Amino acid sequence: MPDKSLTLFEGKHIRQHYDEETETWYFSVVDVVAALTDSVNPRDYWFKMKVRVKSEDGLELSTICRQLKMQAPDGKMRITDAANVQGLLRIIQSIPSPKAEPFKRWLAKVGHERLQDMSDPARSLDRAREYWQKLGRSEKWIQQRMMGQETRNKLTDYWKDHEVKKEEEYSILTNIIHQEWADISVKDHKDLKGLKAQNLRDHMSEAELIFTALAELSTRQIAETMLATGMDENKVAGKRGGGIAKKARRELEAKTGRKVITGENFLPPGTTKSQLEQKKRGRK
Repeated sequence: MPDKSLTLFEGKHIRQHYDEETETWYFSVVDVVAALTDSVNPRDYWFKMKVRVKSEDGLELSTICRQLKMQAPDGKMRITDAANVQGLLRIIQSIPSPKAEPFKRWLAKVGHERLQDMSDPARSLDRAREYWQKLGRSEKWIQQRMMGQETRNKLTDYWKDHEVKKEEEYSILTNIIHQEWADISVKDHKDLKGLKAQNLRDHMSEAELIFTALAELSTRQIAETMLATGMDENKVAGKRGGGIAKKARRELEAKTGRKVITGENFLPPGTTKSQLEQKKRGRK
């Protein structure tokens, strides 16, 4: 979940969208502009700001935004510019408003932590461990989660170095691997667990984490062997890597009589039930 300061600007609502595939929050740029500047026409302010920044810095701010459909004041879904936290950091630096300072400081803090993580990755690992400990995770589960993350990082590093660049492409490949080994998509797996904005891996069982790691480890090693480059070749590696984990999963399920994929999660008691009931009502 994002920090609450992202949406609390003198009580003004900032529309937000959660991309479940990339597990990324996006925020309406126009709403942020309105909250920080009190402009009577924030859309015009945003348009003129893009022109100014382009003329001064040569940067096209639209390139760090995504166009997403969000509910407008009239209740209709309309396309609007939206940015993730990193994009907002750059945009807000170009807004000469004292109201932006608290948000700038918050983003600066986040940026500082990221720089620390880059120079000393152990810092981020320690923060993650402390976070999971506070949530009551066992040391065994935490160790498996961290090992799985390391496997994931090595895979995404390979993608990055072999012409797979965009977050959207990462999510497509991730879903191919997941669908192949688990016989269920990432989205459907989250639905099964009653999750929405939560990170799926933070709610996986030990077995689910292990098979996810096996699928991603196998995918990377196969990709390295075939020198997979670009989306098409890495899709092939993903299906083959996921297939190895699928075979192992099915063999384990046959031996134990228990399913690896379950609806179990670490949400507070009763949360999953209420979410599923809301979903059923929404389908009627």
